[in-house]
Amino acid sequence: MKDRFDYGLNPEKLGAVSSYLCDPATAHAEFMLVKNQYEGETDRKAERGALCYQIRQAFPQGEVTAEEANKIGYETAMRWTKGKYQFFVCTHTDKGHIHNHIYYNSTAHDRSRKFRNFIGSTFALRRLSDRICLEHDLSVITTPKLHSKGRFLHYGQWLDGEKKLSYKEQIQLAIDAALTERPADLADFLRRMETTGVQVKHGRGGVISFLVPGQDKATRFRVSTLGDGYGPEDVQAVIDGKAPTRKAAPRRGPAPRRVNLLIDIEERMRKGKGPAYERWAKVYNLKQMAAALQFLKEHGLMDYDALASKTEAATDRFHTLAGEIQQAEAELSKVSALMAAVVDYAKTWPVFDGYKAARYSKKYLAQHEAELADYRAAKATMGEILGGAKLPKMDVLKEKRRQLAARKKALYADYRAAQRDMRELVAVKGSVDHLRGLTDEPRNKEQAR
Repeated sequence: MKDRFDYGLNPEKLGAVSSYLCDPATAHAEFMLVKNQYEGETDRKAERGALCYQIRQAFPQGEVTAEEANKIGYETAMRWTKGKYQFFVCTHTDKGHIHNHIYYNSTAHDRSRKFRNFIGSTFALRRLSDRICLEHDLSVITTPKLHSKGRFLHYGQWLDGEKKLSYKEQIQLAIDAALTERPADLADFLRRMETTGVQVKHGRGGVISFLVPGQDKATRFRVSTLGDGYGPEDVQAVIDGKAPTRKAAPRRGPAPRRVNLLIDIEERMRKGKGPAYERWAKVYNLKQMAAALQFLKEHGLMDYDALASKTEAATDRFHTLAGEIQQAEAELSKVSALMAAVVDYAKTWPVFDGYKAARYSKKYLAQHEAELADYRAAKATMGEILGGAKLPKMDVLKEKRRQLAARKKALYADYRAAQRDMRELVAVKGSVDHLRGLTDEPRNKEQAR
């Protein structure tokens, strides 16, 4: 760790330096001190995993000074670590472009946790860096070239296109393609796999593995490796016509981020807000405008009419899904009430049958008044729900309730996604309207709320 820090602090390269909760000259010792305290307080090994993390951030030649780049690097580190981890920023000027080396401790300063890289953390960090650069009116990468002889995808490919498929996903797609050609048997299926460019390898004991171009180690043909629906038994079931072809699971995109409406500063100031609030609101609006611009670029909505149309469509879809959820919930409630009434009716019917056999005896009625009341209530509920229709069997009701519950769950998933899309589009369009001077007084009041 000290060797890494010494490289960042090399005076021949260093143009500016800043730090948070540590001294760059002794950062390696301070980082380890926090780790030792963490280990003593939690009885967990602090040396497991990474001791620290490094972020590199570069700027085009002549766009910023060393001090400005260092300030941006400090802001990036602070927002990335949320002020919970020690870090220092070294700005180098020895290359043709100014760049930052940001080092931060993997253990929180309050010894409460360790930083863990998560799936898509690189993408999230790049998005944060882009947003901060936009907030400072700096350029971001939009259409970069491939590097490392074209073997690796650059950030521009993350923004402008799909990330390269993993070997597992390539094999899954090849399996789907081979099965759509309706192979006669497993041997025919393997031949068709080879025609897609996948090498089929046979091992001891009949073990089959697949190797795609560029892959070093073959992937075993089994469910535990390739996932549900892609094992030998699953493929054989599709060949025999006993199961449909399974498609690879959709790949997750980046986590959605929130874009909020701009604040009408003039309206707020008329209501008595002070200068401190005005300064904060200006910074806040700058960040939201950067977020809105980033959203518009990523979604290709630089035309206002297209933005307005998409916002309206997202709003309509949200309300449509809300109506469908209400309908599904009403039907589910109706089926559940009918099933409960049927159960109560079945439990209390023998009591009513005994009441009839006793020729509606007052003594019998007094002894079983509660059961008979439940019987009458269940019968009335069934009559009200069925409306003269024939009572379905309990198995049919159970299946209908299961289907309605599954539909409700699926609708809620779509509903949450539609709500998120609608809120984001409405916020972006509201920001654009505000900048174009289209924001009217009622909307200002709505924003103030």
